[in-house]
Amino acid sequence: MNILFATPECAPYVKTGGLGDVSGALPAALAALGHDVRVLLPAYKGMKVAGDIGEGIEIPAYGHWPAAQLLPVRVSSGVTMLLLACPSLYQRDGGPYVDANGRDYEDNVVRFGLLSRVAADLGTRDSPIPGWRADVVHANDWPTALAPMNLARARMGDPQHHVAASVVTIHNMAFQGVFPMHDAEMLGVPHHWRGIDGVEFWGQLSMLKAGLQFAQAITTVSPTYAREIQTPEFGAGLDGVLRARADRLSGILNGIDDQVWNPAHDTQLLHPYTVTDLAGKARNKAALQKQLGLKVSAKAMLFGVVSRLTPQKGIDLVLQHLDALLADGGQLVVLGMGEPGLQEALVDAAQRTPKQVHVTVGFNEQLAHRIEAGADCFLMPSRFEPCGLNQMYSQAYGTPPLVAPTGGLADSVVDATADARNGSGFVMREPGASGFAEAVARARQAFADTAAWRRIQANGMARPFGWAASAARYVEVYERAVALAR
Repeated sequence: MNILFATPECAPYVKTGGLGDVSGALPAALAALGHDVRVLLPAYKGMKVAGDIGEGIEIPAYGHWPAAQLLPVRVSSGVTMLLLACPSLYQRDGGPYVDANGRDYEDNVVRFGLLSRVAADLGTRDSPIPGWRADVVHANDWPTALAPMNLARARMGDPQHHVAASVVTIHNMAFQGVFPMHDAEMLGVPHHWRGIDGVEFWGQLSMLKAGLQFAQAITTVSPTYAREIQTPEFGAGLDGVLRARADRLSGILNGIDDQVWNPAHDTQLLHPYTVTDLAGKARNKAALQKQLGLKVSAKAMLFGVVSRLTPQKGIDLVLQHLDALLADGGQLVVLGMGEPGLQEALVDAAQRTPKQVHVTVGFNEQLAHRIEAGADCFLMPSRFEPCGLNQMYSQAYGTPPLVAPTGGLADSVVDATADARNGSGFVMREPGASGFAEAVARARQAFADTAAWRRIQANGMARPFGWAASAARYVEVYERAVALAR
């Protein structure tokens, strides 16, 4: 089938988190199954996309929307990128959503309203691409979530239903694209859809709610998160909408790009290794310790963190239990950025104990890979985690993760204490400080038993975290959505 994958970010071209990784890997997995997949993405400043560039397709100015252009680029994965070029909206010095000072762009409603409108147009008989119309428009998170509403409106005016089905995927309920209701006119929201049964959210307009209300299917990135977001604790005010549409909601665990994240041929590593020969992992640990100025010691248990530095990610728990992590010569390596208070506390710890703690504020792709390979145990004590990818990378790299019992973390890590035969990491028995401390103690105990630790490493490295199975599940969702849209 013809699949349009609409997204605000896509690795390796532009990425702020897991959505970027999914947008880079899932379309390629769908293309490998024989589908015609096109990824719609804004043409941000500084993006470099290698491939065969086709002739630009003009998108005329319309209403409040400026003129734009679609630039098709066929990339090596077999996917066609459709870069939405509109310099006044996307050629900026900041990131996809925020300016160089970290503030939301004031016109995000226009920037992503246009992205959603073009996504929907590609699923109608008025598709701007001659001879190509999407059978399914797959919208990802709030920046594309108006597409299902726009398709629903198009369907009302097309009695023959030459209109694509729509699927919306929630990557994180915390971000909903909420704007003043007076923007509804500019966005083309019909008056009868501006109430509580439509896009209205506490007197404002929620782009994500529009997607949830009008899509034929809703997915999220793990089975546990699909259950969690139907509760007030995790639903961010939209749990009632999700309960009402529970029959359309599926939780499909994300995969990872097992060509990029594979220690046997990871070009970012100094020493490749496999599950049958872990000598390279030990050498990577020593190299990481040397690179970061830590004491070079095979016996020191090295904990790794690659994360946004926020309470949601449980970074405050890491700080609270730093003494336990550093006991008996333990070490901690952190890569990330986030809340100033947490950053400063971590940097201060590194300055106090430079042979045991190293903190890099920012992001470095090479260092992220080297931490996954060089650490002994990877920490992810998140308070909520829709899916998470680092716990999968860690298992693939023989670095047992320590995770909270939430979302995709609970779905993808087998606790080694509860299941000694199949265990691949350590799942906190309860969220919060006491659960983290107890899990750290269990991880330390297992690390001291070389045979037990090797078994945990081998279990993780043997698990299939590629995209093939999840891509097949998405195809099933698309087929159901198409049937419902008819």
